[in-house]
Amino acid sequence: MIRARRIWVTALAVLTVVGASPGWAQAQQTSGLRPSATAVDDGDGLPADWSITGEGAARKLVWRSDERVPMGDARVEFYAGDRLLGRPAPAKDGRTFRLGLDGVPLDAPQELQVRAAGRRLDAPGSASAGERPAVTVPRRLPANPVDPGKPGAYRTVTGEYGLDPVRLPGFAEPVEMRAVVVAPQGAQGRRPLALFLHGRHSTCYSPQGETGGEWPCAAGTKPIPSHRGYLRDQRLLASQGYVTVSISANGVNGQDWSAEDGGAQARSSLVRRHLARWAGWSADPGTAPAAVRKAPRADLSRVLLVGHSRGGEGVNRAAMDSLYPPPAAQDGYRGPVRWHIRGTVLIGPTIFGQNPVPDVPSTTILPGCDGDVSDLQGEVYVDGTRQVSRGAALHSAVYMVGANHNYFNTEWTPGQAVAPAEDDFWHDEEEPDPVCSPGTRTRLTADQQHRAGATYIAAAARLFVARDDRVRPLLDGSGRRAPSADPARVLTHAVGARRGAGLLPDGKVTVSGGRLCSAVHPSSAAACLASETAGTSPHFARWETDREPGRRAVALRWSAAGSPVRVRPERPLSLTGAKALALRVIVPPNSTGTRLDVSVTDTAGRRRTLGRVEVDGLPGTDRTASYWAREVRVPIGADDAAAVGLGHIGSLELTPRTRSGRAWLMDAWAWRPGTPQVREAPLARVDVGRLTVKEGDSGERTYRVPVQVSGRGGGQVRLFVTDPATDNVTDRLVTVRPGAQGIDVPVKVEGNTRYGDDLTHDVFVKAVRTSVVGSHLGGVTAENDDPAPTIGVTPVANRVTEGEPLKWRVTLSAAADVEVGGVLAVVPVTDGRELSSKDVDPAWLRDASGASPDPERPLSEVEGLSLWVSVLPGRTSAEVTVPTRKDALAEPAESVRLRLSDDSGEPVPGAPVVTGTVVDAS
Repeated sequence: MIRARRIWVTALAVLTVVGASPGWAQAQQTSGLRPSATAVDDGDGLPADWSITGEGAARKLVWRSDERVPMGDARVEFYAGDRLLGRPAPAKDGRTFRLGLDGVPLDAPQELQVRAAGRRLDAPGSASAGERPAVTVPRRLPANPVDPGKPGAYRTVTGEYGLDPVRLPGFAEPVEMRAVVVAPQGAQGRRPLALFLHGRHSTCYSPQGETGGEWPCAAGTKPIPSHRGYLRDQRLLASQGYVTVSISANGVNGQDWSAEDGGAQARSSLVRRHLARWAGWSADPGTAPAAVRKAPRADLSRVLLVGHSRGGEGVNRAAMDSLYPPPAAQDGYRGPVRWHIRGTVLIGPTIFGQNPVPDVPSTTILPGCDGDVSDLQGEVYVDGTRQVSRGAALHSAVYMVGANHNYFNTEWTPGQAVAPAEDDFWHDEEEPDPVCSPGTRTRLTADQQHRAGATYIAAAARLFVARDDRVRPLLDGSGRRAPSADPARVLTHAVGARRGAGLLPDGKVTVSGGRLCSAVHPSSAAACLASETAGTSPHFARWETDREPGRRAVALRWSAAGSPVRVRPERPLSLTGAKALALRVIVPPNSTGTRLDVSVTDTAGRRRTLGRVEVDGLPGTDRTASYWAREVRVPIGADDAAAVGLGHIGSLELTPRTRSGRAWLMDAWAWRPGTPQVREAPLARVDVGRLTVKEGDSGERTYRVPVQVSGRGGGQVRLFVTDPATDNVTDRLVTVRPGAQGIDVPVKVEGNTRYGDDLTHDVFVKAVRTSVVGSHLGGVTAENDDPAPTIGVTPVANRVTEGEPLKWRVTLSAAADVEVGGVLAVVPVTDGRELSSKDVDPAWLRDASGASPDPERPLSEVEGLSLWVSVLPGRTSAEVTVPTRKDALAEPAESVRLRLSDDSGEPVPGAPVVTGTVVDAS
């Protein structure tokens, strides 16, 4: 995706030293990086805790945390400012992360950042208590007449099964087939099946309390039983008549860090392998494991999938793959689909591909204090389904105030887990977060959170599988609560079901009195929320690019009541038969009482005020994603139908009735109660692959990005293409149809004989209409196939009078397309006297090592001291200097010896030495 401009290598190429044998090579500093010690490139200082290691194409940018970074579900990402550099690989120590530098520019190394779901890991920021507004607590909602959190009539039975592990594409090690089953005792007939999939967590633990992410687990360690973390939820569902199974996915967690989709396809394959086994056991119970034989037969026509974190993205992909099969080469399940997925529950989920399944109903639980997937990107499972397909499937978001990420799983909860566990929301005792720190009035305890989670899982099961519409008001924004979830404050909104005509700012609309804003845009003037805003919005979670067409909202800002904002769609909307107009409106966190009059005007010019809504903000701080839309409704009655032509509404008008404020309109819908039966539409499916080629030595070759279009219908997607030379992203709408010519993305690769980086042309895709996207990211990678240039060094001034700089010229045997650099370590002098810390320029010493000249000591004993040299792209030489200091002392000749350092900062054995000598000025 990005063209590299710099390379630091160790033992990359042979250096010829005049008067010495060949063998010196480039290196890079491995301790906390400081500004360059050479005048050639003294702007290349990097922050502390960063280093560059490796050689040739294997060189890496490394960040080491002062503390262990818990293995979680959000992707750890390296940024330079707001530009994504890439996603690093974690080391076993849980503190070190490495990113390959092939194709990664470091134009602004001083701006390096580490983020996960938008949250800084290297410098967690926090506003002072004086800057934070008072926290508001949502009002307690009326109780729903039916409470799905109450246990049912059945007693339950628990057991486990373990089958032979399976091979999944892209993974070197087999993945376990292990699960825990909880089922109702004495239930008659076939019972619906609920399958649980945990998220990405540490895979193994030792008796000494250490955890790691390797797979398989090393000798002396045990697998962490993450799949046993939902037993409470399973027991509740089993008591209500469901057969439940929670499957283990440690083998995916231990190998998914390098998967472009974060392991979504692998998790889908694992889920469907288990479902296939259950289908077989249901048909022939005698072949089932003992734990399954103790349960009633499962009804595979009624399946609910429950996924936590990356498990949420995994079950979403499993639902997609069950309806629209993936390309065989990337799939780990090849058999028939003998099940029907009626709905999904997604708990604090990731959605790296932003590719929800529009025709499978879903409930997404958004934990308000999520410290892992902290941007609450799972909101896209709701927003990303709008007008993609028929719209009959309900897609609900459940915002749970005070819930963190981990406590939905008891095996991730301190005091309940068998392995070490922790609260994922980072707590600063000196500056506690007023919403999410333990002990605040909004933060839930682990038991409160798990009970609330189980209740809403059961609500989704009852609505999607049992088709009991009485629980719908708990999920669809109707403003009802389940008493079993008390004291949790739980808020909901939804799209789909019996909502009719919708007004979406994503489409062709005109706005007066307000502005159309972009969900993702680098400009504060264009973005819905400026980057400097304290706190974030789940609706505006960033994707693969820093600007994204087709994701918008209407922004309102007013300083006096009565200033209307009018939104006019391209075509008139029909509200005929609607019981209400439902709007999803964001207001700032901790705000209360924002009042808006809602009016419509028909195409004949007749205007009608339908009513007034009042919107309160969620409790929030700079560390929460609390800019979240509340669903509000204004009723539509017979008098409204008499006053205005409801079948031909030409515009919607919002008029603030409070003195000042801000709000964002996400959408508006013609609302009717009820949950219709969902019939999956024949949609086109798009999967993007990756082609890797050699660049060659000459000429230009054209390759095409492998894009596969399958499915049963035509559709429209938005295609994004990156320019690796400029990092710019272009996009266009593309119509796709199985069997027809699909998406054609030609990529030209120019061969040469110059050493450089791999060149990656990335392509990514998002569904727009009547389509789904499986593998969203791919492209063409042109590998560098030229050897690194050999490096020579000749003295320019290697014997000088004190006060003059020592100089060497570093030369390349040929120019390279990237910046080639290395590091010389200072090693002890073996013959004569060594230059000391007071014999060199003190400013240079501080820049090169961060050290003071005092106390005086030999340069080889100055911690972290090394000399950097870099040769710019297209050039063949550079100088490295050591500025010396003149003093009044009479001294013998003093020397400094420099030698190649390895990845650990130690000299490479056998490497030639560069020597410089300084003689007394007298």
